[in-house]
Amino acid sequence: MNEQIVSGTACAAIADSVRPLRRAGEFSGVPGCIAEARQLAAQFLQQLEAEWLAALGARTTGDLMLVVSELVTNAERHSHGPYLLELEGTDRQVIVTVYDSSPVLPLRYERDPGRLGGHGMEIVYAVADVLTAERVPVGKRVQAVFDLVRRRVTA
Repeated sequence: MNEQIVSGTACAAIADSVRPLRRAGEFSGVPGCIAEARQLAAQFLQQLEAEWLAALGARTTGDLMLVVSELVTNAERHSHGPYLLELEGTDRQVIVTVYDSSPVLPLRYERDPGRLGGHGMEIVYAVADVLTAERVPVGKRVQAVFDLVRRRVTA
């Protein structure tokens, strides 16, 4: 009987140890928020490498930071209200999610080097492995997924 209790406790500890690393921050849109969001993301990625032994590499880290910058910039520019940045990751994937109060889904224009502006979602689409945008009751959610396993194989 005692062995079952110990075994059950060990299983619970193992289950707890495989929960993804999660961080979130709410930003009001005042000057400096984009830099704060990037700082949150940088700390998250450092912690993910240390605790999950995630093999990010310079290119994936740069792509992740670029996506955070673009998504929070879009939220700040278009939502006229606070926005939320959520980061979730393991050694297999990283998910960057931004919620904002605007129900208008982002547009991804076709590539046009001559166009001034409007390249943010084009960039995010090019570097993320999966990109989704959907309306939610409070506005919209834009989510970029990075498949770290695939990136290790193709690197």
